[in-house]
Amino acid sequence: MAMSTSETPSTLVALGRSLPNFAKALSGQDAVTIVAIGSSSTEGDGASSPDASYPRRLEATLADRFRTPTIHVLNRGAGGEEAPDEVARFDRDVLANKPALVIWQVGTNAAWKHYVLDDVRAAIVKGLDDLSTIGADVVLMNLQFAPALLDQQEAPTPETQQMLDIIATIARNSGVALFRRFEIMRYWHVDRGIPFDQMISNFDGNWLHQNDWSYKCVASALCDGLVEALD
Repeated sequence: MAMSTSETPSTLVALGRSLPNFAKALSGQDAVTIVAIGSSSTEGDGASSPDASYPRRLEATLADRFRTPTIHVLNRGAGGEEAPDEVARFDRDVLANKPALVIWQVGTNAAWKHYVLDDVRAAIVKGLDDLSTIGADVVLMNLQFAPALLDQQEAPTPETQQMLDIIATIARNSGVALFRRFEIMRYWHVDRGIPFDQMISNFDGNWLHQNDWSYKCVASALCDGLVEALD
């Protein structure tokens, strides 16, 4: 079933916060840097090539929206990592690049691999504190809606729901934007009838990672959310 992201309700795409630092950077003449940090679904596992990862798709989509200035989206995803691992490399992979915007995809491995979620919560809070020192806007991206994170009735597993709640609460309390990837992908599957085999790659037998189609759609939905948050 074909679907464009324009069919995703704006209420789901909305990030819930404005992005003043990103907006200011876009109004200038210098190139704008976005850092996308996270685990395998940032790195692009399940995609047919690095060009099909969501950060690369986002860069291309933003280039269509903003002819100037040049926007670079740096992919700093590393498969298998979770918030504590990612925070440990913030200095090198995020802060050193002086981004105007950081998109931090987090929580999937915590729910899937049964982490101690309080440790993940603490790492996210610490990471946001570190990011607050560089004057960049932050978007937290939550989990993907995928069979590996759901029960047999396609409801979130307890760990998945807890992680979604943790991320939403931290975003609200910290005043940062939230890209609700889980809710958006659930809408595509449940309301629009997109089957999992169109959204999720099963290259490793886990039914966890996204594929070219959903990476492209996520990038488009995220671009819509970013543009809306500039107003």
